Amino acid sequence: MTSSQETKKEKLHARASIVYRIVAGCIFVVIVGFFVYMFLGARGVIDLRSEFGICGFKQSYGLPCPGCGWTTSTLAFVQGRIGQSLYIQPAAAVFCLGIAISGVFALLSAAFGIRFSFLDRPFGIIVKYFVLTVIIIVAGGWAVTLARAMADSH
Repeated sequence: MTSSQETKKEKLHARASIVYRIVAGCIFVVIVGFFVYMFLGARGVIDLRSEFGICGFKQSYGLPCPGCGWTTSTLAFVQGRIGQSLYIQPAAAVFCLGIAISGVFALLSAAFGIRFSFLDRPFGIIVKYFVLTVIIIVAGGWAVTLARAMADSH
């Protein structure tokens, strides 16, 4: 391997410390737990209606709130119906996909000790862009569900 190839490889990832691997393993377990919980809800083993209740915003105003459809979309996602999940609530499907990808990175870090260097940005910058991205995705998903609800009411 040439020296230029080695530096490119080092820039992509590095060796993870034991603490980093443990944290990544915990993140992976939480993500798998979330998807298992939702899968059990989709199978009817867990009653998610009693867990999450009914949307008060929709009852009061007759329009879906930013969170309307998230559970249904997530249930479709965990059952492998990604297209239907995107149709029901696009923001929820995007978040499920992001969580699944994060789980893959966490598994690789925990199991193989890979520390992805592109994730080592300053925490403040990551939080700022993450919050901005979340706001844009949720607003976009809400806009789609509002447009669909208004079209169905006419």
